[in-house]
Amino acid sequence: MPKTSDAPAHKGLPGRKAQAARNDGLILEAARAVFLADANAPIAAVAERAGVGISALYRRYPSKEVLLRTLCHEGLRRYNAEADAALEDSDGWRGLVGFLERVVDADVHSLTVHLAGTFTPDESMLPDIMHSGEVTEELVRRAHASGPLRSDVNANDLGLVLESCAAITMPDQARTAELRRRVLAMLIAGLSADGALPGPPPGAGEFAWRWQPR
Repeated sequence: MPKTSDAPAHKGLPGRKAQAARNDGLILEAARAVFLADANAPIAAVAERAGVGISALYRRYPSKEVLLRTLCHEGLRRYNAEADAALEDSDGWRGLVGFLERVVDADVHSLTVHLAGTFTPDESMLPDIMHSGEVTEELVRRAHASGPLRSDVNANDLGLVLESCAAITMPDQARTAELRRRVLAMLIAGLSADGALPGPPPGAGEFAWRWQPR
């Protein structure tokens, strides 16, 4: 075909892709807000909040299950990215503390607290699930080696620390962030305190039951 005929189509393609990307971002942002408020909310509530048609949403996410899985997978990827960045710090304890602060600020674990059990993780998530376990273990190992982290804390304890912070919610978003950082600072102080903790630490796979369908 003549070059003048295919130019408009060529120019229009990036625009459509850009619009699709914008819609996808709006949908995921809306889904996070809607489902953290009510995990049982209908998918139509997400489309309404995102300001997109329900057909546009279903073209990208054919079911609520897929949307929930994608939302949590994005959170898992953010967790892994922050953990990988923490491993670049030459000081194991400083790297661990910075990691905890960034994950709390990103509010990653609200997804775990509110959405565990509302969908079934699939094989596409397994590499990131495996990586999260490995990188968290390495963060703890390095923090133990650098000295401050108490010896009876394991990688699964970090999940409890992060979920404790995620459980704090206030009507004002800024106040929520402020209180989460305050509580995290207290918990971090406890991670380096003397004296034995009561009971055994969480075991490998002890919390896996939460991701089974309810």
